[in-house]
Amino acid sequence: MDSSRHCYGAAMLVDSTLGYDPSQVISQATSAEAAGYDGIWSAETSHDPFLPLLLAAEHTERLAVGTGIAVAFARNPMTLATTANDLQAIAKGRFLLGLGSQIKPHIEKRFSMPWSHPAPRMRELILAIRAIWAAWADGSRLAFRGEFYRHTLMTPMFDPGPNPYGNPPIFLAAVGSLMTKTAGEVADGLLAHAFTTASYLRNCTLPALQEGLASSGRTRSDIQISLPGMVVTGGDDEEFASSLAMTRKQLAFYGSTPAYRPVLEHHGWGDLQTDLNTLSKRGAWDEMTELISDEVVEAFAIVGEPGTLATRITERYGDLVDRFGIYAPSGIPADQWAEILADLRG
Repeated sequence: MDSSRHCYGAAMLVDSTLGYDPSQVISQATSAEAAGYDGIWSAETSHDPFLPLLLAAEHTERLAVGTGIAVAFARNPMTLATTANDLQAIAKGRFLLGLGSQIKPHIEKRFSMPWSHPAPRMRELILAIRAIWAAWADGSRLAFRGEFYRHTLMTPMFDPGPNPYGNPPIFLAAVGSLMTKTAGEVADGLLAHAFTTASYLRNCTLPALQEGLASSGRTRSDIQISLPGMVVTGGDDEEFASSLAMTRKQLAFYGSTPAYRPVLEHHGWGDLQTDLNTLSKRGAWDEMTELISDEVVEAFAIVGEPGTLATRITERYGDLVDRFGIYAPSGIPADQWAEILADLRG
């Protein structure tokens, strides 16, 4: 199976994530491939999201490598098109370009880049990337003129020509309805946020995605949904307790963010977001974690012993997502996932 592609309704693809230590990239990628993962994602946090994938692609043969996510508005369509085109060639067709908008304070204050109308801007950015790729593929004149981006110059020296492996799929991260509709309209994949429940996916994300797909004359089979799912497990009681504690901490952090309030409101937990946000402004991180109940953990995370995980993941997400990413912390080493991955594939 081509791990960068998937037919909706086929066996779920299972992905892993690269950690935050660049020196461990090669060992993590090779271990993930040996364990049977289909892909591996690199996040833009304290390190560049693209550079680790160069090493991951070089030291693997079948593993899809993707950015989950690269901050789109910290860059422009030309830089994204060029970097993605190069990685697609180096990875021999295994690269996945995952993009996200980030939030206004980070774009303006951390990256010193413009912020406005995120969904329309993202739509145009993706269309501009495709226009650039098209000009390289067929030699046509580059003439993209939009409200936010303008690309009208491409001389031979800067034209890499057609990519022998075609264009990489573009995945778009979305939580709200507008960005989700945009993903359905112009992207090849939707990257759901880890702070997402099955109920929110089914009742909020999918209807918005279907609306976007319909507007572009496409169907659900034309797009891939990827979810980095939180997993609470462990080989013994100590590992399980550690995994649970770390997951509560992660949920408290995400829950304090106003952009993710709709997910909590969907479950009737809007007041929890208010309380978490208030505590976060005081730096009361331990108090925040204490607010995450078992009910909240169960809604967001797959919880269980290692031998039960494949069944639990399939029952919850089997009819919702095409790719399931094991979102750390998982409580057990990556090399112990081989049997779980085999169970997921039946």
